[in-house]
Amino acid sequence: MNNVTDIKPMSVFERYLTVWVFLCILVGIGLGQWFPVVFQAIGKMEFAKVNLPVGFLIWVMIIPMLVKVDFGAVGEVRKHLRGIGVTLFVNWLVKPFSMALLGWFFIGHWFVPLLPPDQIDSYIAGLILLAAAPCTAMVFVWSRLTNGDPLFTLSQVALNDSIMVIAFAPLVAFLLGLSAITVPWDTLLTSVVLYIVIPVILAQWLRKSLLSKGTQAFDEVMEQIGPWSIAALLATLVLLFAFQGEAILQQPLVIALLAVPILIQVLFNSALAYWLNRALGEKHNVACPSALIGASNFFELAVAAAISLFGFNSGAALATVVGVLIEVPVMLLVVYVVNNSKDWYNKTPASNN
Repeated sequence: MNNVTDIKPMSVFERYLTVWVFLCILVGIGLGQWFPVVFQAIGKMEFAKVNLPVGFLIWVMIIPMLVKVDFGAVGEVRKHLRGIGVTLFVNWLVKPFSMALLGWFFIGHWFVPLLPPDQIDSYIAGLILLAAAPCTAMVFVWSRLTNGDPLFTLSQVALNDSIMVIAFAPLVAFLLGLSAITVPWDTLLTSVVLYIVIPVILAQWLRKSLLSKGTQAFDEVMEQIGPWSIAALLATLVLLFAFQGEAILQQPLVIALLAVPILIQVLFNSALAYWLNRALGEKHNVACPSALIGASNFFELAVAAAISLFGFNSGAALATVVGVLIEVPVMLLVVYVVNNSKDWYNKTPASNN
């Protein structure tokens, strides 16, 4: 798949995504305070508990990313079984459960006196949603920055997306149940269909249609629609913070407190995946994307699911947005660490097998 091996490094816009998110916070809070009636009207534009403007924006976010994914690459997993195994272990057996534990410890206990009591469970739910979906499109960028094996990255993303269609809903429901949070099954399943199943089908149809016209036509269209994802994400954040503005103005410390378990989770899981790959003798150019995939999150899906399940004004929605806020700088830190530890990684004889 040429469009994966030719992925360019992060654009200036992507590299400073955190800055744009901060600006969206300010703009959203300001608009929410100045035009509350407008945003109340937007919040009421719902069908089957799905906010229609946000649903549209989520599709614009997700579909261009999923067009990049070739699900036929799942067959390539046999070439890097150790790296695939490590990433699956971290993504599906470590990350969601460690985030639930961190959320319970920090948000449910340690930080309780500093947080609004009626939102504690909702914050924990948002953290669980954030950790239950492995990252997709941005992983291609992280992999490129570490000179990662593009076929491994592609096959791992395709496999994770395939698993997500089946596992996301039951995994989230199980972890929310452990946290004693009522699971609205109908809304959760609707979210999976709306934000995973349908976008995957539409994206793969679009991918096949574009590739039938040639690789050049595919690349040209992808270059045109690529910015739509981030633009839609930022527009969604403006809406979110317009609704969350009052709560944030009253307790600005909330964002910093929610960032703590997210930061710990990202650093822990990336380090675990990197070390396990080294211990099992996997190559460095596989260990790097494995560590990055193991640590990063599909925050677009998390934001969409949080809004559908708990609403604009919920702590869950705010928690997922904090994930967006810190994603880029933290992942760039992980990129820096794995790039500068290559000599250490290759010291073990097993890694050269």
